[in-house]
Amino acid sequence: MSDKNLHIAVIGSGGAAMAAALKATEHGARVTLVERGTIGGTCVNIGCVPSKIMIRAGHIAHLRRESPFDDGLSAQTPEVNQPALLAQQQARVEELRESKYQSILSDNAAITVLKGEARFVSERTLRVALSDGNEQTVTFDLAFIGTGARPAIPAIPGLSDTPYLTSTSALELTHIPERLAVIGGSVVALELAQAFSRLGSEVTVLARSRLLSQSDADIGETINAAFLREDINVLENTEASEVVYDGQTYTMQTNQGVLHADQLLVATGRTPNTETLNLAALGVDTERGAITVDSGMQTTCSGIYAAGDCTNQPQFVYVAAAGGNRAAINMTGGDARLDLSTMPEVIFTDPQIATVGLSEAEAEDQGYDTDSRTLNLENVPRALVNFDTLGFIKIVAERRSGQLLGVQCVAGEAGELIQTAAMALRAKMTVDEVADGLFPYLTMVEGLKLCAQTFSKDVKQLSCCAG
Repeated sequence: MSDKNLHIAVIGSGGAAMAAALKATEHGARVTLVERGTIGGTCVNIGCVPSKIMIRAGHIAHLRRESPFDDGLSAQTPEVNQPALLAQQQARVEELRESKYQSILSDNAAITVLKGEARFVSERTLRVALSDGNEQTVTFDLAFIGTGARPAIPAIPGLSDTPYLTSTSALELTHIPERLAVIGGSVVALELAQAFSRLGSEVTVLARSRLLSQSDADIGETINAAFLREDINVLENTEASEVVYDGQTYTMQTNQGVLHADQLLVATGRTPNTETLNLAALGVDTERGAITVDSGMQTTCSGIYAAGDCTNQPQFVYVAAAGGNRAAINMTGGDARLDLSTMPEVIFTDPQIATVGLSEAEAEDQGYDTDSRTLNLENVPRALVNFDTLGFIKIVAERRSGQLLGVQCVAGEAGELIQTAAMALRAKMTVDEVADGLFPYLTMVEGLKLCAQTFSKDVKQLSCCAG
């Protein structure tokens, strides 16, 4: 079969699905794309884009209220007009959805879009319940699943009877609650907790264990300190055993006592959107709903591929898009693999958290003899002139060779630093090679060089720009 006759069914329209559809048509295939909800998926509509706008607004509000330069610059608590902020946020969301998703699909003659819910009836057939109430059968040669995920809801007695918030509905609030309780201690919970706090809420975070329990303990401890500095109440090792809502106030029974709030945000992870696809009938393996794929995005059913948050891959939109791209290459006769060994991660708290490669514990679990150094930001000139030295940079290396194994960073601009570390890992650089590199003075990324230098010298004894 030639690529021009190849028909690929794509389920979803988010980062993974769009990447797969566009790459497949570049290679000559025709695509039928099925979307049951809003074109664009999670990231642009209810995830990355609106949340980072809100986080940025909170950051500006925080700096107007309080900054390290208040001795010389007047500070004033800003008046927050949440309806206006929400309108600005949603206007940008709609603009990006139109320019990056809808118009691209409309302009591609090789892609047919169906609005409705798809369900597999065989390995080469979909039945689509269309939004207009009709039904359509789609036969295809190959299929790609990019259906994403939704907020996971814990089984807390009474919770389902309350109008709790998820990350989706929290980003649509027209007012800032006076008291906000956040159940969860990971990425989404912490990002939104800090944003709401900076916009005026009195925030309490309930973490089942410690903050960011899957990361190095010093990362969670640093963010805990940052939250304490901003009067965000963090209750670690805390679980709610019951939630009651009386129409105005949430009352939560916890192992640390009774907690009251005006709004409750539940942010305890995400669940893959796969339960309506009839995957078991095709022999597509899943684990807790997540589709199992190999490095080529192939599922356990020949001819069906998947990527993104509905799979066992890390839940980042750039990973989803990379997976969709490689799946399309493989569906059209190529051989592409997704290597996640140097995948950078960023959490948009303030300070930001950014990591790449292996943590010290992960490296030792894999049998490496490690050597690591941690550089506090008091030793980074950029942080000093910012008067903001809460945080650190840590490098994990293989002891004998000095080859980089991983980098962890908590800093105001950690997300801008980490890609340099990722490229260094991908190039298999050693700490000596990083230490010998040219890094611009008074940039946060210079801290990466300084941390590498600590493997062989005391950076406190260096002049400002010493190489």
